[in-house]
Amino acid sequence: MCDQSLPDIPLPSGWDKNVKSAILHVISLAYYAIAAARGWAANSINARVRLSSDNDQFKQENKLLREEIRIKDARMAKIDPRRRPYYPPTERMAILELKAARAWSLAHTAKAFLVEPDTIAAWMKRIDEDGSSALVQLRTPVNKFPDFVRYIVQRLKVLCPALGKVKIAQVLARAGLHLGATTVGRMLKATPGQPKPGETPAEQATESEATSVVTAKRPDHVWHVDLTAVPLAGFWVPWLPFALPQRWPFCWWLAVVVDHFSRKAMGVAVFRKQPTSVQVRAFLGRLCAKAKPKYIICDKGSQFWCDGFKAWCKHKGIRPRFGAVGKCGSIAVIERFILSLKSEGLRRILVPLRKKAFRQEVQSYVNWFNRHRPHTTLVGRTPDEAYRRIAPANKRPRWEPRTRWPRDANCAGPKAKLRGDPGMRLELTVTHHNGQQHLPIIRLKRVA
Repeated sequence: MCDQSLPDIPLPSGWDKNVKSAILHVISLAYYAIAAARGWAANSINARVRLSSDNDQFKQENKLLREEIRIKDARMAKIDPRRRPYYPPTERMAILELKAARAWSLAHTAKAFLVEPDTIAAWMKRIDEDGSSALVQLRTPVNKFPDFVRYIVQRLKVLCPALGKVKIAQVLARAGLHLGATTVGRMLKATPGQPKPGETPAEQATESEATSVVTAKRPDHVWHVDLTAVPLAGFWVPWLPFALPQRWPFCWWLAVVVDHFSRKAMGVAVFRKQPTSVQVRAFLGRLCAKAKPKYIICDKGSQFWCDGFKAWCKHKGIRPRFGAVGKCGSIAVIERFILSLKSEGLRRILVPLRKKAFRQEVQSYVNWFNRHRPHTTLVGRTPDEAYRRIAPANKRPRWEPRTRWPRDANCAGPKAKLRGDPGMRLELTVTHHNGQQHLPIIRLKRVA
């Protein structure tokens, strides 16, 4: 019931002018509250509460993705149907594949892709046409390699979109099929202006306080260590100071150690908030129990640029070296690894709120990175192969799918002997490390 004794409070004049900004504030406040509640639920001792937290996170992500699609479709729907761009033949095939996978009707498929049902029906009737003028087409080669080679490359790009042309060439070389990066690029038909994948910064010299240069000569000679924050969604809010606090449940903090010589990730540690120097030293101490470097390279963060860290290094017999402040590339090796960790791993999943689950996700990427991901600086070897100094997979005998290719002719680097006779057919097999779709393991096998 309404309390008649309460005074009427009039709305401030001009209140309607601030409605739109108020909406943004309300949404950000709601996210702030939901993140805090979801973080509590994710660490509950009750399994049903944890499951409810995960379910709520998946539902929210699904609704946000649907809203993105709705906004884009709304823009396309404003264009006159006769002026909308046509789907190319290969995309028509992809639409029909999705129709079969989702068990959609003609009307549902047409509505989803903003075309007429008669258009989808026409595609279905002409699906078995052959030749360059076919209405619906699979991808076809543009060079002397057989059709299935280009199909392998293109399917690999679809299944593993994080791989660029250099990485695809290196991965296939490890599986026994040697292709040049330019050949892969032609097969993919990269659009103009696309960022060049596989670019790796050159080895950067790291300076100490005395500006001496440290060069890694063997495994466990030089280690890099750095910290980074991994947001669970984002940090921006519409109120001052325009950011959420950089701590759980809004982000995780990671400490990472990389071996310079092999580029191997030696270990990672997860923290709820920015770790102290004592916590970082404890993490490094656990790693040094297995292998101890001669040098440790880091930035001048408060965890490293302090008497405690320098004393710890002296006690362990390690010489610290610090990256130059404001100098680009002074700690490029570990910054490049962190970029790969985020772009190839953590940005392709819903970052878990539970510490144990997040640690497992990070460790899965580290294991995959060390064992299966070819590194450009290592000429296609994996960090484990460089660290353990074992023969790389990309120098094993290779497959040759071109029928008339001479046995003694050169192949795309690195050079390798021919396995069997030229003209064999190959099949792409993609498995996933720990069942995670963003961590592919690529293999090729011979087929009849």
